[in-house]
Amino acid sequence: MRDLQLSLNQTQRVRLQAALQQLQDLASQAAGSSSVTVADTIPVNNEDGILKGHGTSELDGQVVATLCGVVERVNKLVYVRALRARYKPEVGDIIVGRVIEIAPKRWRLEINFSQDAVLMLSSMNLPDGIQRRRTAVDELNMRSIFEENDVVCAEVRGFQHDGSLHLQARSQKYGKLERGQLLTVPAYLVKRRKQHFHHLEKYHVSLIIGCNGFIWVGEHLETGENDMLEDREKRPETSKSNMICEEQELTFTPLEVRQHVCRIANAVRLLAALGFILTVESIMDTAEASASSNIEIKDMLGPEFYVQTVEREVQRRILLSRKRG
Repeated sequence: MRDLQLSLNQTQRVRLQAALQQLQDLASQAAGSSSVTVADTIPVNNEDGILKGHGTSELDGQVVATLCGVVERVNKLVYVRALRARYKPEVGDIIVGRVIEIAPKRWRLEINFSQDAVLMLSSMNLPDGIQRRRTAVDELNMRSIFEENDVVCAEVRGFQHDGSLHLQARSQKYGKLERGQLLTVPAYLVKRRKQHFHHLEKYHVSLIIGCNGFIWVGEHLETGENDMLEDREKRPETSKSNMICEEQELTFTPLEVRQHVCRIANAVRLLAALGFILTVESIMDTAEASASSNIEIKDMLGPEFYVQTVEREVQRRILLSRKRG
């Protein structure tokens, strides 16, 4: 029950213990003998010339696990994949970060990693959208693009010589994130997938599941919205009062959309507290289940919906195991 302070009554406690026991039984059945703890022997055929990888060691002629996790085999390589681990960046990862420093020709971002990441001025699209060399004027105007505490989406481009990450944002889908919430979850709850950007059209909400454990939930903004604002500023016939009204329309998030953002964000918080893998499907299922049960947004992190979510996960895994069987 990480990050949630729950006061369960007797009935809820019994239901929760029963559901957790079922989840544990289902997990052990699915994992079978591939699940190991520290010092467990890993069965291998030494005649095949097995290569011992991460999380394994040799003791008295046998291969034993040095980590708690799942045994993985790739050709002759045998290693243990830890169930819980810190974020390990890979080139191409979609990450969400927060700007903590503006340095010469670069921004430094916090990304839930042992070191900060660097986004170079030359590695991102400028607001004008024109591909050109960066000038001294561009460097002076860096604060007008990103400033401290801004939330930014980017892609891992590579590693610096000191081990820090080098990011790039050379696409319209990357850049500054506004009108939403930044959530922090354990990075091992996010699996690498083909798609980390999700436009939830039904709710007019954007969901970005960063590989580094930073998740963004906010109002979906159409590409080119800022250009519309620039065009309006260039019109000499537009009165100042009309300009103010138009700017308010562009920066105002409707109440219904804000409620959707809060409901989806609470679904993420609940699933992360339970230790469930975070996917767009599981997040949406949880949010829609709360809405269909008439659960208020503020009550989604309460004990009753917490127990209901665990019970619903049990039913989902039972159905999944039956389909596989």
